[in-house]
Amino acid sequence: MTDVHVLGIRHHGPGSAHSVAEALATVRPDLVLVEGPPELDQVLPLLSDPEMAPPVAGLIYAVEQPRLASFYPLASFSPEWVAIRWALSTGTEVRAIDLPAAHGFAMAAALAEAPSSENDGDTSGEDAVPEVRLQQPYRPDAIATLAEAAGYSDAERWWEDAIEHRNAGPVDQFATIAEAIAEIRAVDNRASDHPDVIENNLREAAMRRLLRAAIREGHGRIVVVCGAYHAPALVPTNFPPAAADNKLLAGLPKAKVAVTWVPWTSDRLSLRSGYGAGVTAPGWYQHLFAHWTAQESYGDVATTWLVRVARTLRRENLDASTASVVEASRMAGALAAVRGRPSPGLAELDDAAQAVLCDGSPLPLELVHRELTIGLELGNVPESAPTVPLAADLTAAQRRLRLKPSALEEVLTIDLRKPNQLARSVLLHRLALLGVDWGVPSETGRTMGTFKEAWTLCWEPELAVALVEASRYGTTVASAAATYVSERAQVATSLAELSDLLARCLLADLPDGIRGVVSVLADRTALQHDVPPLLETIAPLARTCRYGNVREVDVTEVRRILDTTVVRTCVGLPIACAGLDDEAAAAMRRAIDSAQHGLSLLPELPLDDWHGALAAVAGSDRIHGSVAGRATRLLLDAGLVDGDEVAARLSRRLSIATPAPAAAAWLDGLLSGDAVLLIHDRRILQIVDDWVAGVHDDVFDDVLPLLRRTFSLFSPPERREIGEQVSRGSEPGQAASPMMLDLTGAGPAIRTMARYLGWEADA
Repeated sequence: MTDVHVLGIRHHGPGSAHSVAEALATVRPDLVLVEGPPELDQVLPLLSDPEMAPPVAGLIYAVEQPRLASFYPLASFSPEWVAIRWALSTGTEVRAIDLPAAHGFAMAAALAEAPSSENDGDTSGEDAVPEVRLQQPYRPDAIATLAEAAGYSDAERWWEDAIEHRNAGPVDQFATIAEAIAEIRAVDNRASDHPDVIENNLREAAMRRLLRAAIREGHGRIVVVCGAYHAPALVPTNFPPAAADNKLLAGLPKAKVAVTWVPWTSDRLSLRSGYGAGVTAPGWYQHLFAHWTAQESYGDVATTWLVRVARTLRRENLDASTASVVEASRMAGALAAVRGRPSPGLAELDDAAQAVLCDGSPLPLELVHRELTIGLELGNVPESAPTVPLAADLTAAQRRLRLKPSALEEVLTIDLRKPNQLARSVLLHRLALLGVDWGVPSETGRTMGTFKEAWTLCWEPELAVALVEASRYGTTVASAAATYVSERAQVATSLAELSDLLARCLLADLPDGIRGVVSVLADRTALQHDVPPLLETIAPLARTCRYGNVREVDVTEVRRILDTTVVRTCVGLPIACAGLDDEAAAAMRRAIDSAQHGLSLLPELPLDDWHGALAAVAGSDRIHGSVAGRATRLLLDAGLVDGDEVAARLSRRLSIATPAPAAAAWLDGLLSGDAVLLIHDRRILQIVDDWVAGVHDDVFDDVLPLLRRTFSLFSPPERREIGEQVSRGSEPGQAASPMMLDLTGAGPAIRTMARYLGWEADA
């Protein structure tokens, strides 16, 4: 006769974990069954490896569709972790029981491919496989119902009071929980065809089938560790006929899956994922479990927690004396008594810490919450854990370059002149190409030059899935990135996309990829006759040429394509800018600005043709005002037209003969970006002021939004200065020019500066 003990637990509950440990020590089973897909059986022994350090997660993914993946997180205070480790340490057999992930993934894939229409046919046949829609995990809020019955509005607090801070015997406690959950399940009025109910029925049928098989094997004592909601369904005396379960599971599709362990983080334990039902304070639960395992009193738990809080505050140069810790501990106890709690919980400790240690401010407590309540731990898995070759290559590269993954976000500044740091940059850029965003480029200030980069690094557990997905491109980071680039170049739909891909190849040091993209880009550029795409290509090509020398990459062919693109753009620009409507003109203006920015990156590049094309655009009356005005501004910035010429063009464009909307568009093109012209040339400001004052009432409402947009781009100090100048008034023709400067009066200052600069100056 097999004795089956079902331990209904709360996932990631330290009290549940402690009770499971006590129950296992009491029952001494010869088989332990833990809730989880049976595919995990092959990697469960790895949890006894000395290099395995929680938090970790079982990762199961579909081999042909790696995006179909599930994580099953475990922390040191997870009841499943405690049960598995106990079994492995005592030589007891341990297995996982649940619906195989192979079925779940196959059903999810079938659902994704199914037509969106509902009830396309009759599925009422007796042998029909139920329609399973695994869109959300089945998580009925039975605990919330128990909490409400006990007079609690917060299910988490009820569980902490009734279960985590408990003194009842472990086996009896689990029996009581199962009995209470059974009553809740009895009043569940959801229809049998509800998607969540279907999923739950499948899972519990699979669990029972595996449990029946274990009983038939003749084990004397079996312990089942599962979520509390499932406990009543796994008590053998409550089993439905085996035929009913077998019928429910018959004909389910299957997918080929793979399984491994991956590092997890404390932060991710606070989210809902897989079987990790999401706890709000993993760091606090870790603290609780460690003290309960050491059999210390709860008073010690509260005091030592406040000691850790004080240490955290001191590291941030905040006062937190020993006397304050004692006072906070007393306050936490008093708060628990006032609130009718058996002992201080995290809420009482937080309130006491904020009042006593943080002087009532919630801001220091936010730091405590991040570092202690949540925690910054990142688990570790042994090298013997199954992995794809790409992940193994990344691990080797991390070790070689001394780039250790961390769950804590940190900024890494890289000096590209140093070989080891250049290799770090290359690795991060290659991973970014593959969609493994371990590092994200960031800015660190104005001191960054072309030889420096800054990255924000943070290792997220989901990156393990991204590595599996990227492994189809190659077995090493370099080969996978090169293959990805080659495939992406062939399907790129625009020159801008190809140019951006080329720039990323350069940063990732992929010579083969660069050659492949350059070849495709040369062909596509030769066939491209539209000017805007050519304009958008200039900036990425210019960046590639500029930064190529820093990374010691030959960019000769890229420079040739850039030169050709610039020439073709200059030839076609005036014609391409003619006859544009407002939307097309806005797009053309953005493209011209992009090209101008790219050309400015290469001071050695001859710009005569470019400036000639801009002059043709600026001088034509057939071109949209927004584009012509912008061309005029670029010529002014380049020193090819002076203030007098700009004032003359502005007067002509803002004359009565020009429709007000067209005049406003030209003005927007001229002034967009900054207010330097209006502030430092009073003639232009006066012309604009007179024009605005003279706009007829019937068109003013049409012009106002464009003017508002133009001036809204100026900074508040610039707008204030313009307003003050207009309010003071100015004489037409009064402009800031060298003729207004008193050079005689400035003579002494000029001579002094000349001496400071080491220039020869006549006395």
